[in-house]
Amino acid sequence: MIRYIRDYCRILKYFANTVGNKWQACFDEVLAWRQRHLSDKQFTLLLAFLVGAFAAIAAYILHSLIHCIQSLVMRGIQVESYNWLYLVLPVVGIWLTMLFVKYVVRDNISHGITRILYAISSKRSRLARHNCWSSVVASAITIGFGGSVGAEAPIVLTGSSIASNLGQSFRMNNKTLMLLVGCGAAAAIAGIFKAPIAGLVFTIEVLMIDLTMASISPILIASVTATCFTYVLVGDDKLFSFNLVHPWAVERVPSNILLGVFCGLVSLYFIRMMTACEGVFGRMSNAYSKLAFGGVLLSTLIFIFPSLYGEGYSSINILLDNRTEMVQNRIMENSMFYGGGTYVLLLYLAGVILTKCFATASTNGGGGCGGTFAPSLFIGAFAGFLFARLWNIYNVGPVFPEENAALLGMAGVMSGVMHAPLTGVFLIAELTAGYDLFMPLMIVSVCAYLTILAFEPHSIYGMRLARQGKLITHHTDRSVLTLMTLDTVIEREFVSVDKDMELVQLVHALSKSHSSVLPVLDAAGNLLGEIDLDKLRHIVFRTELYHHFRVSQLMMPPVATLRLGDPMEDVMRAFDEYNTRQLPVMDAEGHLYGYISRSHLLSQYRKMVADMSND
Repeated sequence: MIRYIRDYCRILKYFANTVGNKWQACFDEVLAWRQRHLSDKQFTLLLAFLVGAFAAIAAYILHSLIHCIQSLVMRGIQVESYNWLYLVLPVVGIWLTMLFVKYVVRDNISHGITRILYAISSKRSRLARHNCWSSVVASAITIGFGGSVGAEAPIVLTGSSIASNLGQSFRMNNKTLMLLVGCGAAAAIAGIFKAPIAGLVFTIEVLMIDLTMASISPILIASVTATCFTYVLVGDDKLFSFNLVHPWAVERVPSNILLGVFCGLVSLYFIRMMTACEGVFGRMSNAYSKLAFGGVLLSTLIFIFPSLYGEGYSSINILLDNRTEMVQNRIMENSMFYGGGTYVLLLYLAGVILTKCFATASTNGGGGCGGTFAPSLFIGAFAGFLFARLWNIYNVGPVFPEENAALLGMAGVMSGVMHAPLTGVFLIAELTAGYDLFMPLMIVSVCAYLTILAFEPHSIYGMRLARQGKLITHHTDRSVLTLMTLDTVIEREFVSVDKDMELVQLVHALSKSHSSVLPVLDAAGNLLGEIDLDKLRHIVFRTELYHHFRVSQLMMPPVATLRLGDPMEDVMRAFDEYNTRQLPVMDAEGHLYGYISRSHLLSQYRKMVADMSND
């Protein structure tokens, strides 16, 4: 029996190798044909089209999975009336997601957009293959069961991962890979919201990819393709329904400015509290402790404020409806606040704004998977509506239409949280066809951005990487240094000498070295000092001294040392500070790993600047 099993395994292995070899041969033929008939620019445009199509399909699959799971778990449960199972479902979703990530994915898939920024800055735009599907499954489980997070960041990670792996498969260079990652992110945003311009602007502002005229075309192609595919798959329905009843008037400028400042402060609160909550969960080592703490916190918050259940888009649509009575009656359904008056509504709105960050953090911290894109829109709608209701109650100025304020609040809070005012303007305008509100959208978004910029220099996505010095920026010098890695400029071939060598042996070693600096190592590979030829020229050419000096008498300590993994900005700063030609690089154990020469470093730097500048 065992022999038959072994024979069967050998046959399977043979067929697998045969199919793999044939597939590789076919793929090599495709690559050869591409190189003969298509230029790099043409092929990049083709890949951008494919990325747009795949991202739209991935977004459609994700939302279909969410709706399918919701319909299954909510079957037989009246959402309009409270049910204890309604509280348990989000915790079950977090638990299932945790198990999926732990035993199937076996990798960290949280903070989707942050992972994209990290891949751009530290991994040369290379994302893991499992990101093409793992975030879709994990976020569908989390959100389908009612987790208080959004699906946008996971689908952006999915789109970027599809683009990155397509580019790697076709052996595109690092610059093209970065562009394709931007195409994937733009296509994901465009596909989810049917907003192609917002997708393009999102790539520029949030991913901070510098674009030339040649690189804008692929991103536009990806965005438009994703939007068209989404229309084909889901029809003309929009995510949010908004009818402009009260056009903008210039007398509302003061209220718009104040709303922008308010949204900026709400954004600051959201970022700071999310960071604090992540720190609390990060200090917990046991996964089930995180699940228990996050689950209890989430369930309690949903019990008090049912609007926190799920993405919250239904609540946003209620606020965007221009019938105030509908808001009064429906937004507080299933809660202890139901039936209260205007001031109870204000208390409810304020409570939702204050607790949404805790609900989102407990969902992700407890083991769920989701983004902060939808929560920022959710909080923005509630903040805008609350501001307008207070403005109108106290008759501060001209009447502020509350449905307009909810729309403007969405743009304001998202602009502050993401540090992306243009994304906020175009996304909300395209989402709701509210182009007549372009002026107040710009006022609120810019004011929110300027307000939070005074307190927080980085977005919620970039602040983690900025603390580690791994955030790529629009500053060309910093971008190039971020994209460079220490390992690519280290010269590992060097001639070392022993401290007990005589000068005659040292001269012989110098004749075999291509460098004017020789390290002095002990038997364990520890760096004891350096021999600098330029400082010993008055000795090394005097043969009568060859047996009078030893290396230990001539060596000098290195002016500075570098460590593997040091940021390139620190490397450049060390060369400028010590004005030296070469610096040694030590490994984790403190042994000499190699040398970096100033000339080689600047050569690589100039090459990367030229590559980034070329169209």
